[in-house]
Amino acid sequence: MLPDSRCGKFIQEVSRMPRDLLLTTARARFLGHFGLALGVLGLTGISCLPASAQKDSQAQVEEIVANLAAGRVIIAVVKDAIVVGTVENSVEPETRPPTPVALGSERIGIILGPVYWFSPSSQQELASLDTELPHLRAGPGSLGASQAPHLQANQAGHEASDIEATAQGLLDRLNAIAKGLRGKVDTPSNEPLAELILVDYLPDYGPEVWQLTYEMKQVEEERDFWDTHFLRPNYFQFWPPEKGQPRTLVEFDYPLENSPTPLLELLRQKDASLERIRAANPKMAEVSDLLLQGQSGKVMSADAIPFLRAAMAAIAKPESRQTMAVIGQESGIQWIIPPPPETRKSIPQVAQQPGQTERPADAPSLLHPPSH
Repeated sequence: MLPDSRCGKFIQEVSRMPRDLLLTTARARFLGHFGLALGVLGLTGISCLPASAQKDSQAQVEEIVANLAAGRVIIAVVKDAIVVGTVENSVEPETRPPTPVALGSERIGIILGPVYWFSPSSQQELASLDTELPHLRAGPGSLGASQAPHLQANQAGHEASDIEATAQGLLDRLNAIAKGLRGKVDTPSNEPLAELILVDYLPDYGPEVWQLTYEMKQVEEERDFWDTHFLRPNYFQFWPPEKGQPRTLVEFDYPLENSPTPLLELLRQKDASLERIRAANPKMAEVSDLLLQGQSGKVMSADAIPFLRAAMAAIAKPESRQTMAVIGQESGIQWIIPPPPETRKSIPQVAQQPGQTERPADAPSLLHPPSH
């Protein structure tokens, strides 16, 4: 069950449409543990419409729905490679697993949050961000030098211009989608709507792990008519760690609410399922000990991979999909557990006109928020 503080959060979205469309209000849970449902719904059965508008109640209004990539990302920077594993957290019927995407031969990007945007009413796919990510790059000079992320001080503060280009490219794409969101969206305060995890080897620098977070902002231009846009991302560098800090697993989880206990913490707590893995093989126990001691740089990828595969399987729900990729210093990106095949269903329609297909009962929408 969700805590009361989140269960009470709903979207109340009202949009002003052209003359041939109508005003409507619909409620839904926002992000929480459910899909993101944004836009404007069909207008049938809304008794609060003015009498002059009732005659146009058959007008079709577009709905926008987004499915989440939700779950955890576990990264181990070891002696000869970077191992990246993901575990899905099925927070709604159409959840997608966090999927590593190759951005060149030595860089992986993972989007967390709304990745697949579509319109059930118009039968159109609006965006598939994980698929588009390799092509989302902004041109030089799109951000000022003061906005670019910088490497740590021991690297003379060189600008991470390639990271900036990817970050700005995703921002531009999110803002292109946001232009269609004109109703008020009640987002959780101080929580990013989307995240981008970047993992790579940088020449003359070494392995690095970045987290980029994207917050959405709305400004009311007229009564109940909002301008929606995403802010410039915040950049957080998690690898290499600061001098003197342990070198061990780096983990991210989305959404943050009710997030599971990190794998490293489970190892500290001597979780029973992980203790069985340690007991099964001396090499497994050695990898676990080195991670707990903050010495991942002494672990070889040939030993880290089987340990992380077993650990991920032990902590995942039975139905959770998993992926694993390795970025080798010499070999580049290789798949250990490839992403599951795309199982995208045909986009359902909103049942508001005679002859239209009825949407599945468990589909996330403003009209029928999913139960939990």
